[in-house]
Amino acid sequence: MITNQVLLNTIEGLKSISRIDFCVFDTEAKVLASTFGESKDFEDAILSFGASPADSQVIQGCQFFKIFDEQQLEYILLAGGESDDAYMVGKIAAFQIQNLLVAYKERFDKDNFIKNLLMDNLLLVDIYNRAKKLHIDTEVKRVIFIIETSHEKDSAALDNVRNLLGGKAKDFVTAVDERNIIVVKELSEKDGSRELARMAKEMLTILREDSGDEQMHIAYGTVVNDIKEVSKSYKEAKLALDVGKIFYVEKDIVAYSSLGIGRLIYQLPLPLCKMFIKEIFEGKSPDEFDEETLATINKFFENSLNVSETSRQLYIHRNTLVYRLDKLQKSTGLDLRVFEDAITFKIALMVVKYMKYMETLEY
Repeated sequence: MITNQVLLNTIEGLKSISRIDFCVFDTEAKVLASTFGESKDFEDAILSFGASPADSQVIQGCQFFKIFDEQQLEYILLAGGESDDAYMVGKIAAFQIQNLLVAYKERFDKDNFIKNLLMDNLLLVDIYNRAKKLHIDTEVKRVIFIIETSHEKDSAALDNVRNLLGGKAKDFVTAVDERNIIVVKELSEKDGSRELARMAKEMLTILREDSGDEQMHIAYGTVVNDIKEVSKSYKEAKLALDVGKIFYVEKDIVAYSSLGIGRLIYQLPLPLCKMFIKEIFEGKSPDEFDEETLATINKFFENSLNVSETSRQLYIHRNTLVYRLDKLQKSTGLDLRVFEDAITFKIALMVVKYMKYMETLEY
């Protein structure tokens, strides 16, 4: 459960203080971490000591110690030397590794709980019972951030994210698939939408600087007040991530609360979308217009259907814009200067984007 690197860091730190060498073996006498300059053959001694009832023993000029995980022998630690000092420092090292086992086991239990919580795999009564046993507050404000990376991650990447994001005890960092890292963030009472946006921006900046992954994106759900609602925030963040890839490709950070009509379109069945496009445009797709027409339409929408401002930003005469809009009306039957027609056209453009995105997933 503890990585070999963590074991090595631990015994190297103890050696720097005590100047005593250490070596950690598994129960099959395989070296997991060592500070000994030259390797000695301890295999027979390790196996013999492991099978004996003794918890510590001096063998081959070294102090041997057993380290247990809930009565199960997990490691055997060697401290170089036969002196009382070597014995005392060896006991301290064994105690330190024992505590690491307990801490990592607790974190593993919490990680499993958080994963099951996110995936809605727990009964309501189990949520509160397990949260109580794991000393997790149930009635605090939380929000889910999903960090999508451009490459598959491993357990070391998760630990790295935990360290980079401050490693706060009340926040949880986990994963339920290969490319997404999930942060369950505890909030204060005063944290609102502005603070959430700032947190997401800080996360993205820190993680991009560390990984160099410019394709990284972050999405987050709404704030929930009870632990049983954490899965709701997770589903919202996941939806925001997916919808953002369709309608907000220029954004690196997407909040569920800002999705607008996009989240409704995303949940429409494809046959209904195809029927809508066919009925409105009589079989013609709105994205088949030339680039000039599409640029005009998008700029017109950006300026809230304001003809004068749109013509100014496009550097064209007002009459030229009116001509283009009239031409569009003749080909589609929709006058974008009329609010209802503009809404229909805008929704149609978004529906087509959604359909094209879904087609790419099928291949």
